[in-house]
Amino acid sequence: MPARSIFRRRTMLALAVLLAFLGLDYANLNAQSAEAKQDEAAIRAALDLQVTAWNRSDIPAFMETYENSPETTFIGKSVAKGFEPILERYKKAYSTHEQMGTLTFNELNIRLLPTSTGTTEYAVVTGHFHLDRAARGEGTKDDGIFSLLWHKSGGHWKIMLDHTSS
Repeated sequence: MPARSIFRRRTMLALAVLLAFLGLDYANLNAQSAEAKQDEAAIRAALDLQVTAWNRSDIPAFMETYENSPETTFIGKSVAKGFEPILERYKKAYSTHEQMGTLTFNELNIRLLPTSTGTTEYAVVTGHFHLDRAARGEGTKDDGIFSLLWHKSGGHWKIMLDHTSS
């Protein structure tokens, strides 16, 4: 077989291998991108549920976005650790509909934190909150910023750490 023919076959084989590799990698990137979009959409939906629950004065439903764990942490003027203490803190600080008012979130930034294998179990969300309300209880701040550490477990995103200026 002439040298030119061998060179051509080897070049074509190398090109085919390269294209196959790039094709597989491209498919993997598309799958990761689709999953990232789903994860971000799920977190945004959970935040929307929080706002809806807050605005109907339903603190237990608002708390459904938090991980029900003794390790869940809220940092504001003080540190509250554990789902139940955080729930009780909210109930005490916002005991009436007038104290809760209407909640809005804005300037949301969702940063997914993929592992070296490309799977995503954690995310950081930052943003601003605003309360439009007629009365204040122990919760005195109407505007502030927050950062939330989310954990994905069992296909669901839950807040495990909430640091809110208050």
